Amino acid sequence: MRFDPATLVYDDHGLIPAIAQDHVSGKVLMLAWMNADAVARTLETGRVTYWSRSRQAFWVKGETSGHVQELVEMRVDCDRDCLLILVEQTGPACHTNRRSCFYTGIKDGAETELMAPEV
Repeated sequence: MRFDPATLVYDDHGLIPAIAQDHVSGKVLMLAWMNADAVARTLETGRVTYWSRSRQAFWVKGETSGHVQELVEMRVDCDRDCLLILVEQTGPACHTNRRSCFYTGIKDGAETELMAPEV
């Protein structure tokens, strides 16, 4: 059966959350947003393409930084309202030069930095 991005459940802005996960380690790298065209472009090109809410434009991960995400597999959750994007990540995924955007832990009411920026 051929996948159709129109079968996904998008929010009122036509967006769906997409969680990027390293396909080897299983570590969660980041969360971003896609619209139906970004989903289709990602599947067509193999380069993960998001929708930038601030710029209102497509954002091909790594296009300017070189920190590319190559698509390994795309998964749809049971409600079809969230995507899991398994990727081959080149360099850090976060704009802060960390491997993951989830580098801050909160435990017992205190914040802790869990990873330093990559050099």
